[in-house]
Amino acid sequence: MNLKEQMQLLQIEDVSTPRQEKNGTVVWRLPIKCGKDKFIEVASFKTGYVRNQNGGYTNYQLNKRCESEPEYYQLANGDYRKYTTRTCKLIPNEKDRLEYLIAYCLKNYYIKNANQVAEGKYVSKWEHEWELERQLTTRVISPKIHNLENKLATIERIANDRNKWNG
Repeated sequence: MNLKEQMQLLQIEDVSTPRQEKNGTVVWRLPIKCGKDKFIEVASFKTGYVRNQNGGYTNYQLNKRCESEPEYYQLANGDYRKYTTRTCKLIPNEKDRLEYLIAYCLKNYYIKNANQVAEGKYVSKWEHEWELERQLTTRVISPKIHNLENKLATIERIANDRNKWNG
């Protein structure tokens, strides 16, 4: 399944403004609400960063973190001290950033926050299993159950295919 099909399945929309597009930024809106009336948005920047875009000055980086190369500084008495910092691992390729964002969103938004999806189009695993059990006890399985099973299986397959990006 290609990236476009995955995004359509997950109902991820491009909501970039013309200015963002001009700067090489792409903003994606998920069908999951954060708060009462705002949807989760994530962005891919041409600089290699991927970020959560949900809070004005509190946007945070979603890139994996890694230790920097050691740096040294000299004290007044002539001794040297070594230090390292944690920095973001940049993703220079747009396609790789998009794959990383899909994997991140599946793991951290779709699976962990399954009950917050707008309009109830995404069904959590426990709800699906409960509905399936209910249908099996009445011995009538509706087409809705088969559709839910297929959608859940596809989402789980995408998540498993993205294991290389999970951190």
